[in-house]
Amino acid sequence: MKTTVLIFRIIGFIAFALAGFFLGDQVVAIINSDIAAYPYAIGAGVILGVIGFLLTPHITLYPIIKVRAYLTKVSGPTLVSAMAGLIAGLIIAALATIPIMTLPNPFRSILPFAAAVLFGYLGVVIAVSRQGEFREAIPFLKRSGKSPRGSGDERWGHDKSILIDTSVIIDGRIVDIAKTGFLPGNLVIPRFVLNELQYIADSAENLRRQRGRRGMEVLAELQKDRSIKTTIADIDVEGVREVDEKLVMLGRQMNAPILTNDFNLNRVAELQGVHVLNINELANAVKSILLPGEGLHVRVIQEGKESDQGVGYLEDGTMVVVEDGRKYIGKEINVSVTKVLQTAAGRMIFSKPE
Repeated sequence: MKTTVLIFRIIGFIAFALAGFFLGDQVVAIINSDIAAYPYAIGAGVILGVIGFLLTPHITLYPIIKVRAYLTKVSGPTLVSAMAGLIAGLIIAALATIPIMTLPNPFRSILPFAAAVLFGYLGVVIAVSRQGEFREAIPFLKRSGKSPRGSGDERWGHDKSILIDTSVIIDGRIVDIAKTGFLPGNLVIPRFVLNELQYIADSAENLRRQRGRRGMEVLAELQKDRSIKTTIADIDVEGVREVDEKLVMLGRQMNAPILTNDFNLNRVAELQGVHVLNINELANAVKSILLPGEGLHVRVIQEGKESDQGVGYLEDGTMVVVEDGRKYIGKEINVSVTKVLQTAAGRMIFSKPE
């Protein structure tokens, strides 16, 4: 970086020095042609050369670096929307120039440029701020009269992105699910999710640190598997600090689903119209169905919330509440299913000892 800045400073010094030399020579010739112009031209060249040496990176290199850093944080759909809005704004400005050219000077010389700036800016702002509505409207128009099923955000193809939440990476089941092929598309891990994972891995609390390191191992396994398309994207959401809020806003901007097992994030995303893929819901869906009257063999390990209740767990983590099972704590018993309760947090089985 320092070498690049130095090269730009040297180029700026040479360009400004040459400009100062010729400018000084011309000014002296205009003021008094009898005076020797070379000393003044050299002095002007040295002064402007020093100014160019100091200012050139600030007017050339640094703005380019800032623009590049900003563009890396902006999602692809946002850039496409901005370009489309700019083109539409310039077309409107060109049409507005036709009546402007009938006006007298200086209006017909100044107003076309002002119209291009104004309509170009409005086109970009409107296209970016309403890109979600435009994206929803276009697929609807394409499908009208062909298929009555759902809108465009209910399905995604193999070329679409799926945003990954930190909780899913730490959970670890994403690797096995992705290997089965049930996650079509590109798994996108935004940079701010990776930063949160690194923060958890560096935590002073032992349990959090272990969970964070497990997440880093899971992420490394995802990247090593060539059958799983994984991308760590340098995208961010300006003006938002919370990771969950960033994911929801990014999901709306990219029209991409969020893969998570966070119940709160699930609810917030659904309320804002963002499609959610919940691993816990998938796990519940593939569990075997138990009907009242069926028998189970379970080990009672703790007390329940109600008096005389005992609680055990199946191999897949399903909670089994045993009525009058408190006296069986620490023992393996056969129970009969009385009721199965499905909740957003998982499945609960109520039973009684046989």
